[in-house]
Amino acid sequence: MRWRIIDYSENDAYMNMAIDEAISESIVKGAPPTIRFYGWKPSAVSIGYFQSLEHEVDIKHCADLGMDIVRRRTGGGAVYHDHQGEITYSVIGKEDLFPKDIIASYRLICGWIIDSLGLLGIKAEFKPINDIAVGEKKISGNAQTRRGGVLLQHGTILHSVDVDTMFSVLKVSDEKIKDKMIATVKERVTSVSQQKVISRDELYGALLSGFTKGKDFGLGTITDEERNRALELVEKRYLTKEWNAMR
Repeated sequence: MRWRIIDYSENDAYMNMAIDEAISESIVKGAPPTIRFYGWKPSAVSIGYFQSLEHEVDIKHCADLGMDIVRRRTGGGAVYHDHQGEITYSVIGKEDLFPKDIIASYRLICGWIIDSLGLLGIKAEFKPINDIAVGEKKISGNAQTRRGGVLLQHGTILHSVDVDTMFSVLKVSDEKIKDKMIATVKERVTSVSQQKVISRDELYGALLSGFTKGKDFGLGTITDEERNRALELVEKRYLTKEWNAMR
């Protein structure tokens, strides 16, 4: 099985989610399994498929900061995506390429991240269900969905982390405990740059090596058909209030 590797690019939140879906559709039609690396420009908040937009996100503050807000097709919690602070990946392929057991499939794909960090001298481990930690501190969060026989898993690897901005755009149920929660997250979350002096480019190089290790692969791009479908999905779904505020 030959994998298609799509080089790092930056898109707005709506296009990022639409590209994942467009690739998923083309894999149903026989396109190769795909690994894509990307960033978020501008910074954004993504919310899980089952979450309430109004309960999770300070919509006005995001608008003031010029941040996108988008609903993912995957579950999980709200995530702040810093333009400079992370590299995001998507792994998309037919379900039969991966273990049927959800945790086993997370363990497999997260293992590629762990291998990548190992190349940088950072010892990380898988924390079920879907986190990667250095010591007891989270450095990567991941989410997955399976639809139409296709698995999509995406996740972030933190190069740096801005907890204060994160909590300014995500809603906390009780403002009185906000400071305590910020302190807790600062204790429980880490980033590559907090572990070692490593540039974002060096992190990306390690991720490319870790994700492709042992695979037959070729560097590719999204096809014209996929890009056109993604643009259509942006307009029909990811930019719409019906989708983003559906809960």
